[in-house]
Amino acid sequence: MNGSTGQRSGGRGRIRAASAALCLLAGALTATAVGGSPAAALTPPVAITADDLSTWQTNGIVWSMAAGDGVVYAGGTFSTLRPPKAAAGTNEQPAVNFAAFDAATGAPTDCSLSFTISSGTATVRSLALSPDGETLYAGGQFGAVNGVGVSNFAAIDTATCTVRNNFKIAVSATVRALAVTSDTVYLAGDFTSVGGQTRSHFAAVSTAGAALLPFTANADEVARAIEVTPDGQNVLLGGDFFRINGTTTHALAVVNATTGQLTKSYPGFIHNNSTVQDITTDATGFYTANEGSGGGVFDGRIALNLSDFQQRWRDTCLGATQAVAVYSGVLYSGSHAHDCASMGAFPDQPRKHLLAQSVDDPKLLPWFPDTNDGIGEPVGPRVMTQTGKDGRHYLWVGGEFTTVNSAPQQGLTRFADGPDTGAPWVPNVSLSTLNPGKIEVNWQTSFDTDDGELTYRIYKDGSNTPIHTTTGYSVFWNRPQLNWTDTDVVAGQTYSYRITASDGVNTSAKSPAQSATVATATEAYAARVKDDGATLYWRYDEGTSTFAHDSSGNLNNGFLRNAPAYRQTPAAVAGPSTAIGFNGTDEYAYSNRLHPAPARFSVETWIKTTTTRGGKIIGFGNLTQQNSTRHDKHVYMRNDGRLTFGVYSGGTRTVATTGAYNDGQWHHVVATQGPGGMALYVDGQLRASNILYSTNESAPGYWRIGGDNLASWPSRPTSNFFAGQIDETAVYPTALTASQVSAHYALRNS
Repeated sequence: MNGSTGQRSGGRGRIRAASAALCLLAGALTATAVGGSPAAALTPPVAITADDLSTWQTNGIVWSMAAGDGVVYAGGTFSTLRPPKAAAGTNEQPAVNFAAFDAATGAPTDCSLSFTISSGTATVRSLALSPDGETLYAGGQFGAVNGVGVSNFAAIDTATCTVRNNFKIAVSATVRALAVTSDTVYLAGDFTSVGGQTRSHFAAVSTAGAALLPFTANADEVARAIEVTPDGQNVLLGGDFFRINGTTTHALAVVNATTGQLTKSYPGFIHNNSTVQDITTDATGFYTANEGSGGGVFDGRIALNLSDFQQRWRDTCLGATQAVAVYSGVLYSGSHAHDCASMGAFPDQPRKHLLAQSVDDPKLLPWFPDTNDGIGEPVGPRVMTQTGKDGRHYLWVGGEFTTVNSAPQQGLTRFADGPDTGAPWVPNVSLSTLNPGKIEVNWQTSFDTDDGELTYRIYKDGSNTPIHTTTGYSVFWNRPQLNWTDTDVVAGQTYSYRITASDGVNTSAKSPAQSATVATATEAYAARVKDDGATLYWRYDEGTSTFAHDSSGNLNNGFLRNAPAYRQTPAAVAGPSTAIGFNGTDEYAYSNRLHPAPARFSVETWIKTTTTRGGKIIGFGNLTQQNSTRHDKHVYMRNDGRLTFGVYSGGTRTVATTGAYNDGQWHHVVATQGPGGMALYVDGQLRASNILYSTNESAPGYWRIGGDNLASWPSRPTSNFFAGQIDETAVYPTALTASQVSAHYALRNS
């Protein structure tokens, strides 16, 4: 399910020579600029920063925009404007469904127009500028502009900000999209007649006098997008339709710019429950924004070649795309993307509203400003436009949102090609002293909203000179672990470390100092876990952070969610290590990396609890920031304290202990599956087994500790989440033997 519901929004105008840029994912910590050219921090080909600029706001939805000559025009369904940071209802000035802004300052100009209707709700759904910038065309649902009677379509003289009385033609219903050449205005929308003649959802009129032209591209359903190819020979059509001029072509078509006859049809190209919401072009291609409802629909973006109108690429993110714009080889888009797992990006999670991709490759680029869903449907951004002024290029975004980068901002926001002022997040750091004579410095790669490749500097014992510098790539859903081993240490001595992250222009604050004492001997328990082949080994020694570092050497770090209780003592095994506490409500950990389903495996951990509500201790699920919809390979506690190990193999297959383990003592739990079936060990002894089931759910997933979905599993406890302490969690790609399990348990006091 893509989560898209309700009415879909209409098109927007743009000047074809314009370019693009956007917002910022919230939460970056305050940092110090360290020099560099304005946009040097951006990861190519991204050329717009994710830093949102001060912009006036609307009190409603912005559906349409157009820009040129340093002015941005915005239309929609709103009645007032207010300054940046002003709360709703304060410092407002009238703006009836239309406003014009200085592209460089974000402040309104003195061009004021009022779009009204005698009954119902007036709205401006489309705006487009003539190539010479002298005329602004507006479409929507309205009957007058500044009191001058019109019929859902009007032309505005931009020099005087007045309605052109010599350009009038009746359009029977809402105009949702416009495209303009020097002599023709193309319309798309809900209408079925223009100038008293039949035109079903698409039409063309002359720029001189608004005479209806012979262009005929009759559609059987609503039209939402229209764009002229750069050579002026063809028109690109988008919408809900299934036929153009009686020929099957769903949601997308290319027609002759003069006659409207089909140049290229797309039967079966886009899912029947999906539509095209917007279209934009560059010199070699055109790009569609797509929205759908229901299972299996298409919600992402498509890139097609102008040379042959064939597909170049498509992405498969879910979360209806509303707007697209191209600038400097990058396709920027507004959507409410929530699941891009099918193309190797983030799994289903809270929505992201602004994305960027190369025009040559659907892979998501490291550019992640964000809005919220906002009002209306709600879906967040609805429209994009762009223009230059005073040596800068600006990308404006309009829509339903009421926040940008987690700060209040309604209806409008904008971004530029510099300067970049946003710093990466402060790194999360953890130290490890498993081996004598060295300290391993581990850290979770940071996050920057418009740069993937970051530079890390390690500082030791309060020095301001780094002892190690390295780089690493990260995006918000994939922040892998990096590490460095300090061997310039003395056994028994204590050392402290701090780390910064830099995008090349901005540097984060130093991480809080972490200290460790150099070991004089190897920790026997940890050494045995590693020797037996653990590929994930979390010891929970981090302190206050969101990071569970991996001591296995495989960099399978984890995210800790909702601030579990760190550094709980006494820990499960002897030594300087600590445990972690989960609240049984919403706290858990998950692996940063998506793992293929293991054919054979072992999971090992220690637990300590008195809960009577049960909960999942460890498992494998397909989601990270919400309960998984596919989940198995797990150990959970029932309400009565008994432990269950389960896999999915044509059905739920479980084994369970007869004894209870919610007695407030530490217990060692190991579950294995291999050719010999399933086995569950507690405190070094085999407690339950089944030789019949040696397979499990085949879907890839993430290791989850402390909580995940338990729906439909036998003896399901009251809680999905475990209340208690957990320590020394390990995952193996093999089924540990009984002797290996007992050996681990025996080393608990070593």
